[in-house]
Amino acid sequence: MGKNSKIEWTNHTFNPWWGCVRVSHACEHCYAENWAKRVGSKVWGISAERRFFGEKHWAEPLKWNDNAARLKVRQRVFCASMGDIFEERQDLDQWRCRLWTLIERTPNLDWLLLTKRPQNIKKTVPFTCWPTNVWLGTTVESQRWADERLPYLADIPANVRFVSAEPLLGALDLDAFLSTTVNWVIAGGESGPKARPSNPEWFRDLMRQCTEKGVPFHFKQWGDWAPLPLGRSHIKVARSSRFVDGALMVRLGKKASGRSLDGAVWNELPSV
Repeated sequence: MGKNSKIEWTNHTFNPWWGCVRVSHACEHCYAENWAKRVGSKVWGISAERRFFGEKHWAEPLKWNDNAARLKVRQRVFCASMGDIFEERQDLDQWRCRLWTLIERTPNLDWLLLTKRPQNIKKTVPFTCWPTNVWLGTTVESQRWADERLPYLADIPANVRFVSAEPLLGALDLDAFLSTTVNWVIAGGESGPKARPSNPEWFRDLMRQCTEKGVPFHFKQWGDWAPLPLGRSHIKVARSSRFVDGALMVRLGKKASGRSLDGAVWNELPSV
């Protein structure tokens, strides 16, 4: 649960449950799995039970909705940062139904549902007409997963459909999907003790593709690895990594790496 979330592209986070199963390369160093283990919740894996929450937890978005109505602003809710709404498990069905009801009861909130399982969406929702306050996204860390997941996303008539290219693990060509299927692109590098570096050109190319198609682009972070800042070539760094095109990345840590891409901060959001 997170009121006033630290995630740059949302106002709040809400988790109907904790727990998931790894499905692709983006999951290899999953921050949510690591956080759950850190606090003693054994909720990861096929056989593990998921962690559910009580009435007080489920009442929080109703308060956010009332506050948004009072301020006459829309607010965004990222759901779910500690699991996947569309994980195919029968014990989640009743909680999904409760979530759909909550979404309908909070018309002043835009719910951002991000999944690595878009193939399960139609099997796990009751909607024939999608609520206008649902933004639906899928993670595409590489071209393989873009090609596999985005056709499923294209088949869902959500008000906003978006891509999370975080952690970005390879170059992406989204030209066939931008402005038709994809209304927003979030991109970022990986953070954490085992973070993998991303080539700066991958981000630049994504930004160029979005700009050319008129699709909002949001650069969330470099993560633990970033290009060596100008004027700091004399500084010794503990670890560095060079890509085949010559791009040099150094491990500065998430805070020091920041989120500026070629001198600009990209905070673009879709218009709804």
